Amino acid sequence: MDAAPPTPIPFVDAHVHLWDLGHIRYPWLMPPFVEGPAGVTKPIAHDYLLGDYLADAARWNVVGLVHIDAGADPAQALDETRWLERIADHGGMPNGIVAFAPLDDPAVEPLLEAQAAHPRVRGIRQIVNWHVNPVRTYSRMDLTQNDDWWRGFGLLGRYGLSFDLQCYAGQMAALAPLVQRHPDVPVIINHVGMPIPADREGLTRWRYGIRALAESPHVNIKLSGVGFIDRAWTTESIRPYLLEAIDVFGVERCLFASDFPTDKLFAPFDRHLEAYHAITAGFSDDERRALFGRNANRVYRLGLDL
Repeated sequence: MDAAPPTPIPFVDAHVHLWDLGHIRYPWLMPPFVEGPAGVTKPIAHDYLLGDYLADAARWNVVGLVHIDAGADPAQALDETRWLERIADHGGMPNGIVAFAPLDDPAVEPLLEAQAAHPRVRGIRQIVNWHVNPVRTYSRMDLTQNDDWWRGFGLLGRYGLSFDLQCYAGQMAALAPLVQRHPDVPVIINHVGMPIPADREGLTRWRYGIRALAESPHVNIKLSGVGFIDRAWTTESIRPYLLEAIDVFGVERCLFASDFPTDKLFAPFDRHLEAYHAITAGFSDDERRALFGRNANRVYRLGLDL
């Protein structure tokens, strides 16, 4: 097992999900449980509240959290945001919220306005991963090829919202012109860009895709979700992906995150953080503080004193 970090570097976890299954409906956490992009989700299909997260992360100096849309029933998008705001009012976290909105809906603008009106909402995520393999795909069509979706993306800047981009590498190059067109919409690529090593030319698509998006200086990337790359990952198996992402985007545009409890399907919290600290052990203290906290604080405008 990797050693604990030598210094208590502040950790702003840039990708966390909380849920109360009795309050909000999450279709992907309900039976029948079938094989999907994250495997079978039954082991995490129970309430996961702020206290549960803090217990998982007890060894680490967590100073802030960004809650990312957790796949709630789209009809309850605002319910999820209101619930999270109440949790933060009482518990001090999450510090930032990335909420859901269906950008492909021509009538999405009132929802964007309503989400942005909440004090901790910083951005929007609509998962757009599309793949020919039905086990890997999140949707029946590639929404990023939809003109309405492009229009919806263009509205985000009007409300001061960022966008968390969860897509596959094969979709990235076609999105680069849209991202370049809207420098007022910060983009945060989720989960190292979700390379699929098992796909023919999967790594080539990933390398080309992240570089196409990295050309826009307002694009950042999360170092998280390594179980999507390799469910049986080891520190050595994920090291090349994380280091290449840091090389492409630079230390100043990379954010470490736990993706808990989803990544709990693949390994405990401590094993993820131990691996991330081990992989960056050769970086300077200032660089590691940026990767583990300062960048997330800046990108999500959390206002924490780091």
